[in-house]
Amino acid sequence: MSRGRYSLSRTGDVLDARRENGLNIEVTDSFTGVARPVKTLSGGELFLASLSLALGLSDVVQAYAGGIRLDTILVDEGFGTLDSEALDMAIRTLTDLQKGGRLVGIISHVSELRERISARLEVIPGQRGSTTVFHV
Repeated sequence: MSRGRYSLSRTGDVLDARRENGLNIEVTDSFTGVARPVKTLSGGELFLASLSLALGLSDVVQAYAGGIRLDTILVDEGFGTLDSEALDMAIRTLTDLQKGGRLVGIISHVSELRERISARLEVIPGQRGSTTVFHV
């Protein structure tokens, strides 16, 4: 998704031996050749890294679970942190997933998504509860 610029790798470094460690990941930027902690990523970079990890995990689960296919991906926000180029890439990736037979759900308040994604379920709050409208 980053056109080969970033790669993620797991580090074996123990950050704090007094507590449990999770999945310590660092990102290597091919422009600089330097590996850095994930916490240094911008909002847009973090969104794309998270989406990449989710898609990769889906493929791993499918490969190791006897061919069980994960057909649905749900993305909850993050689009507001993307610059226009990263937003284009994210939408293109999600559209390709949808064309490949996966159901892609996006929860967002970003108005540009409404303009670019025609099929959507809109939740409209009201005084007597919310209503929904499906746009095709």
